[in-house]
Amino acid sequence: MLRHELNKLKDMGLLLEVNDEVDVKFQLGGILKKYKNRRPIIFNKVKGYKIPVCGALYTDREVLYKLANIKHEERIFKFMESIANPKPVKLLSYGPVMENIITNNIDITKFPHPYFHEKDSSCYITAGMLVVKDINTGKRYTSIRRFQVLGKDKISILIASPYLTNQFLEIEKQNKPLEVAIVLGYDVPFLLASQVSSELYGVDKYEIDSALRGEPLEVVKCKTVDLEVPAYAEIVLEGVILPNVREKEGPFGELMGYYGQQAMHPVIQIQAIMHRNNPIYQTAFPCREEHLANGLLREVELFYSLKRLVDVKDVHVTLAGGYRFHAIASIRKKQEGDGKTAIIGALSSIKDLKHVVIVDDDIDIFDRDDVELAIATRFQASRDLVIIPDACGSSLDPSHTLKGVTDKMGIDATKPLNNERFERCKIPNF
Repeated sequence: MLRHELNKLKDMGLLLEVNDEVDVKFQLGGILKKYKNRRPIIFNKVKGYKIPVCGALYTDREVLYKLANIKHEERIFKFMESIANPKPVKLLSYGPVMENIITNNIDITKFPHPYFHEKDSSCYITAGMLVVKDINTGKRYTSIRRFQVLGKDKISILIASPYLTNQFLEIEKQNKPLEVAIVLGYDVPFLLASQVSSELYGVDKYEIDSALRGEPLEVVKCKTVDLEVPAYAEIVLEGVILPNVREKEGPFGELMGYYGQQAMHPVIQIQAIMHRNNPIYQTAFPCREEHLANGLLREVELFYSLKRLVDVKDVHVTLAGGYRFHAIASIRKKQEGDGKTAIIGALSSIKDLKHVVIVDDDIDIFDRDDVELAIATRFQASRDLVIIPDACGSSLDPSHTLKGVTDKMGIDATKPLNNERFERCKIPNF
């Protein structure tokens, strides 16, 4: 999984190897941020630890495409195919992640968990993939969560997801713990599968992984919980979310560069650790890797929402908008009003989406200059601006948290039909 992709990144000349000693407190995160979290880096010498740390592996769209062996124009259809036609996994009796199994004297502080920002409450596990089983169906659910390190065998979890929250609250009412595993050291198919909505599609995410990778995901049984984990993962923490236990979590430097608020959150008791020989610790600067993958899946949802209404060419959920707040869509305009229809469809398709720009199919929606040209020359605020006040938004937007609602805006930057004044200048044979 991870080791294979690190080798692929190295072969492509994309992996930066840092051999100078770095400190997990601020310095490691500072280097990732210096490269705008878009350059895959492995830190081979981490102060106080014998374990290398890698980060920013899956933060660039083109790099992710190469690792997943997909083309940009086929991404949406490949993701939908994997959701519609999941494939079975392969259970192994043994895998490399089982080379070391620790069930006594648990101490997760031996791993190099980074401390990212000045006011962060603790060091955090930011790339940890949470694995649980649906308590009603047994289907496997995966999602990246943030985990605050509380001690040698305890971490807190920011659940956030309504689906996972409901699962935990349902079992907590019975005063029972929820069994979990946290995986570090995974690859692109595992990451992409984790971002598919279990609530929306009701699918086993391990089986989506198998469909995406084109072969069965190989898994092994955990030692202390009834869960399976990838056989080639680097590190797995096994434990339970304790019922009726909460501890303070935060503040923590979040996605958009602001601190998340301190609150009381559930606690995980770690019961076992499995790891490979000479493990590689996987981290993510908060939290680009998860959100690029999440943005790609949001593009799937946005595309199919618009497809029902207009002739959509492509969609782009942007990096600068945190892969959730801003989107651009290009359409093949057939009638006046298509731009407004697309705005309504886009803003209703994703709750977090705050601003959307609709352009014609001659605009490259992945080129900011081209999009700005469309806004500058095809948009008139008095007739092409759509504002929806006091709608549901995202708690990751500080301006939303002030009132609990957010204003949403759509910009119709499509040109009028059959108007030669908007013909783009071209140079023959270029």
